[in-house]
Amino acid sequence: MGCYSAILTSAILLLITPGLIPSGWANRHAVAMRRMAIFLAATSFTLIVCGVALLLKFGPMERNAAIESSTSLLGSGFYWDALSATMALLIGAVGWTILGFACRNLDGEATQGRFLRWTLFTLGSVLMLVVSGNLLVVLFAWTLTSFGLHQLLRHYGDRNWAVWTARKKFVISRLGDLFLLAAIWLTYHEFGSFGFAEIFASADHARRMGDATWSITIISTLYVLGAMTKSAQFPFHTWLPDTLETPTAVSALMHAGIINAGGFLIIRLSPVVSLSPVALGFLAFVGGFTALLGGVMMLTQSSIKRQLAYSTIAQMGFMMLQCGLGAFSTAMLHLVAHSIYKAYAFLRSGSALEEAGRTDPKLLTDRKLSFRLAATAGAILVSAVICTAIAWLFQLDLTQKSGGLVLGIVLVLALATLLVRSFATGSMQISLQSVGIATLVAGCYFAAFIAMNAWLGTSVAHPSPGDTLTQAFSIVPLSIGFVGLFALESILSWTERNRMLQIFYVHSLNGFYLDIPARRLTGIFWARFNPVP
Repeated sequence: MGCYSAILTSAILLLITPGLIPSGWANRHAVAMRRMAIFLAATSFTLIVCGVALLLKFGPMERNAAIESSTSLLGSGFYWDALSATMALLIGAVGWTILGFACRNLDGEATQGRFLRWTLFTLGSVLMLVVSGNLLVVLFAWTLTSFGLHQLLRHYGDRNWAVWTARKKFVISRLGDLFLLAAIWLTYHEFGSFGFAEIFASADHARRMGDATWSITIISTLYVLGAMTKSAQFPFHTWLPDTLETPTAVSALMHAGIINAGGFLIIRLSPVVSLSPVALGFLAFVGGFTALLGGVMMLTQSSIKRQLAYSTIAQMGFMMLQCGLGAFSTAMLHLVAHSIYKAYAFLRSGSALEEAGRTDPKLLTDRKLSFRLAATAGAILVSAVICTAIAWLFQLDLTQKSGGLVLGIVLVLALATLLVRSFATGSMQISLQSVGIATLVAGCYFAAFIAMNAWLGTSVAHPSPGDTLTQAFSIVPLSIGFVGLFALESILSWTERNRMLQIFYVHSLNGFYLDIPARRLTGIFWARFNPVP
């Protein structure tokens, strides 16, 4: 097991150590920094792959590495299992890709060396966070990640809005640090240890004995609040859409990596958090509301990057909803898929307008109302049949899965969105092709869920539907909310001019002005009377 510690420590130090390089030297030796960044990212990823290979051969490392090896990270150890290995692979692959993009995208900039230095440091901090086996190291890595991101957000220090956004994020992050610090302190007093292995063993005993206390509810709620600040959940979401003054590579790193830290924290601590139905219910409510709010605001954005930012808010909200429903394996699948997609979307955002110019979908506004309704109803019906058939094929009973009904309804509506425009063309060939694609997508999703659930195994909690208070009370309101979002998107595609929709569009475009309190708080914190630069 000491081999695990050596590999993971090396992978982390390779990325974090460049943070010690002075920015002036890094900027003067940009070519050397580019070569070093790619080499270190590739080497770190290779070490992670070796760690995964050892995991497959010898099984998870679930005991404190400080007991087993003197090479442990800060004497605090690692928790190397399927969950941490998946996250490490994701961070290594996405980080390597983003660094390769940044070396080309920022070529010739005077501060490229500084950017690469802090990008490597931030990647190393996130990697430390996901492989840590001790809550104190998690807090340390959590803080380092925020510090590294703050430096990246201030990369263009001459841009007032970039500096202001970094300050707003700084204030929200410090609030998250307080939540996490309080939760860790109470966890130690409740479980008598900072180590994950000991905490999870005690949590499992409490679950079997039905001995969950109110202190566990308080602890779980504090972890949820800390995760909300990191993963841009309402009302802590307002900093994310304002971070677009940074290089594209920073946006990709944030939306594909750092933003997942909150979700990972909840999934990692699922054996503890799942003991509290109150905390899960709160998380499901906030996540569902954030998903709906982000989805609505995304529909009205004219800027491609702001649209992607609100999309991330919505997707993180949906991931938190999945966690709140107890579907931790599904949430992990969502996290991985979203990270890969969002990194791709940001890195290719420069060609989005060119591709949009080649796309000319036939709008539903060309059809009568009766045809629009028939196309929409038909799309929903076909989607429901596809999902039911594939679930039966994979022998999955959604009613026996945590959050299965709610997530099933969301999947049906997502596929219906794919199908409705094809049905609106009136072309049988296009409609059949879309049905085939929808069937393939649904099949891949169910297969990926089964694979992820089997891979994670005991790395996450698997509460039964009866274990979650949210199951009974969340199905109806959440389903109504997502159906309402689907209806709104349909209405927007049907209607070209409507006075009420135009008013709603303006408010949604401005984020319903929810960022004003955060701006004022930032202004107070930084001793500025004017909250807008």
